[in-house]
Amino acid sequence: SISQHLSAKDSLQPSEEKVGAFTRIIEAMGFTGPLKYSRWKIKVAALRMYTCCVEKTDYEEFFNKCQMPDTLNSWFLVAQLHVWMCLVRMKQEGRTGKYMCRYIVHCMWEDVEQRGKVMGINSVVLKEDLKTMVENFYAALFGYDEGILSDDHVLAAALWRNLFNKNCDDPRHLELLVEYVRKQVQHLDALSGEDLLLTGEVSWRPLVESDARSILKPLSPVYNDEGL
Repeated sequence: SISQHLSAKDSLQPSEEKVGAFTRIIEAMGFTGPLKYSRWKIKVAALRMYTCCVEKTDYEEFFNKCQMPDTLNSWFLVAQLHVWMCLVRMKQEGRTGKYMCRYIVHCMWEDVEQRGKVMGINSVVLKEDLKTMVENFYAALFGYDEGILSDDHVLAAALWRNLFNKNCDDPRHLELLVEYVRKQVQHLDALSGEDLLLTGEVSWRPLVESDARSILKPLSPVYNDEGL
């Protein structure tokens, strides 16, 4: 039957490693290859997802609770934590999700550079700052990945190094952030991958809430035929 044919075909999707040279050439020429949706749609969704990391997060609450200075770097450290959680979720969506991840990170660097310019940071200084941020970002991704797959001690150590810049004397602050990351990742896991690829729309649970265990399955977002 058709359904059997589809399921067999779908299970034979090429893995990231096994995509051949021909597919890569086709992709380089702008054809979508085995991606699920058009690149343009994925880029729009990636920008939306990055925007959700920036616009739907209460940065002041983070600065206050974590006792962070109100600087571009502090803003970036909180943004990068949310971007990382989005990357963790989208990596579960195969090649299309991984392509979206690349674009989310691209949007982030463009935004950081723009914010630096708006703040009037000298271009030479900004270039150095960005270089440091890039190095710290990939180190943080590695640390957070290890933390989310390990126990709370490893995740707490990663947050202490990366978000708090090794500057946190109150274990309750770390405990709060570990719980925040765990519930947030769980919340993102409950969202439909299809919806995320089409809309990029994510929501965040509050940093402090009365019942952190009450994770409800969120409603699917509504989008039109264009997938936007």
